[in-house]
Amino acid sequence: MTNFLNKETLVSFKQKVVSAINSFSIKETALFFFLSVVFLASLAGIIWKVSDSFMIPVPASGGEITEGVIGAPRFINPLLAISDADRDIAALVYSGLLRGSSDGSLIPDLASKYDVSEDGRIYTFTIRDDAYFHNGDKVTADDVIFTILKAQDSALKSPKRANWEGVSVEKINDQEVKFTLKQAYSPFLENTTLGILPKNVWKEAGSEQFSFSEFNVLPIGSGPYKINKVKKNSSGVPSYYELSSFKKFVLGAPYINKIIIRFYPNEEALFNAYKKKEIEGINAIPPDFAISLKNDGVRIESAPLPRIFGIFWNQNQANIFTDKAVRQALDILVDKDAIIEKVIHGYGVKIEGPIPKGGIGYESVQEKSLSAEERIEGAKKILTTGGWKFNDKTSRWEKKVKKETRVLEFSISTGEAPELKDAAQVVKENWAMAGIKVEVKVFETGDLNQNVIRPRKYDALLFGEIIGRDSDPFAFWHSSQRLDPGLNIALYTNIKADKLLEEARTTNDTAKRAEKYSLFQKEVRSDVPAIFLYSPEFIYVVPEKINGLEVGFITVPSERFLDVYKWFVETNKVWKIFAKN
Repeated sequence: MTNFLNKETLVSFKQKVVSAINSFSIKETALFFFLSVVFLASLAGIIWKVSDSFMIPVPASGGEITEGVIGAPRFINPLLAISDADRDIAALVYSGLLRGSSDGSLIPDLASKYDVSEDGRIYTFTIRDDAYFHNGDKVTADDVIFTILKAQDSALKSPKRANWEGVSVEKINDQEVKFTLKQAYSPFLENTTLGILPKNVWKEAGSEQFSFSEFNVLPIGSGPYKINKVKKNSSGVPSYYELSSFKKFVLGAPYINKIIIRFYPNEEALFNAYKKKEIEGINAIPPDFAISLKNDGVRIESAPLPRIFGIFWNQNQANIFTDKAVRQALDILVDKDAIIEKVIHGYGVKIEGPIPKGGIGYESVQEKSLSAEERIEGAKKILTTGGWKFNDKTSRWEKKVKKETRVLEFSISTGEAPELKDAAQVVKENWAMAGIKVEVKVFETGDLNQNVIRPRKYDALLFGEIIGRDSDPFAFWHSSQRLDPGLNIALYTNIKADKLLEEARTTNDTAKRAEKYSLFQKEVRSDVPAIFLYSPEFIYVVPEKINGLEVGFITVPSERFLDVYKWFVETNKVWKIFAKN
């Protein structure tokens, strides 16, 4: 039998309820309404909790962040950028055909796709239909060609010129452009991350006027952020840039509405600004400062940089380094763990070869940790076996080579950065324990580059090499790069290693490249042309409110912004079924 409530039944029920309530005393009425409110509130709470259990937070547009940088921008231009301030803002304003990602890969940016010919010499890129510059102009092949030709212009003296030498560029149509290389070069794709300039904006600027254009300080690009406001001090020097999200950015409108970059003359001013809460984020800070901040509960992100810090021998200037026993003994004496702990406070990783951790072909070599006594005894044994004798009267190691008596004494040159000076001191102390005397020479950065490194005037050099995203070590180790402007500061020569480097950069097969680089590393380790010390970490003080940030794989500080369009500070809650995967 089916039961249901008709209209008359409901009316009768309502009358009975009203009659019952009317029969309540004042106290009973108050209690009834109180219990009713409690019941309704509890019911609402239960419904809200059930609903909330099916909801998740998702990124939402809004918010802002403020960072501090040392220096002031002069060339916010991907072809001319020379300072961290230049590169930081350029990274936010400009985008290239491809874009680096925090996982170390290259992803399409302005380009929707690209094709590579079988011989590895021809690269054809298709530009996205929805790619626009901040001024509303569409990005076309003409803009790409204009940018590359400017990079190749010798009168412009662009730091990017070397990347594009010997590369011809051709327009297929408005949306397609073709690059032709003289010979296959596997790291070429990295070059296509170069920010693209809008031709219509720059076409009136000749080579002589290019560096004086106002668009070097008020840039127009196609990147995730566009210039909104520039504030200058009484001297006309920019004190901060305010950037707003570009809604037409091809990889999606950034969530964070505004980014402010403030500029400071030195580290002290930068750190004081942070302490005063003028800024929320700072990057590339010294390890000791990072430690103090971390102890205070500050959020710090870090990631190994593809850089090689080591001690490089100049066998042309100090003939003692032609003796492999000397190189091996000096190598075994160095306490790398102590350098990482004392000098960079744990913000680094120990290395054993010319390719940084994570690079193509990198292979870890598990070096046995030795005590100071074991290192000393091991070094003495190597030297003795190699024909060296310790002269107790002169307190130095000596070896007779024909009619010459060689003495194991030399100098080590390095820069004025605290990290370099402190590392040199640790190394000096390590060598001194075995009776090897070393003089540490410290040079101002400009002086070191121009008067020491370029003319190769050093016995040994404690320095760093920026290997880059593609981990191609050719420029640092091929024999053709021994003299300036080459970067082979160890003056390393090895025919087999040369061939491996040449073969590795002419194949697009990553597995084959890795195999070549692995064999190359073995050659270098066997020859001991340098002592490989550590790869430092990029250290980034990040506001707690930022989500979606992954430092990941970066080569220079400005690449912390590679995934900036994914960062967010505001959130909304939606049901899981409506959230984007």
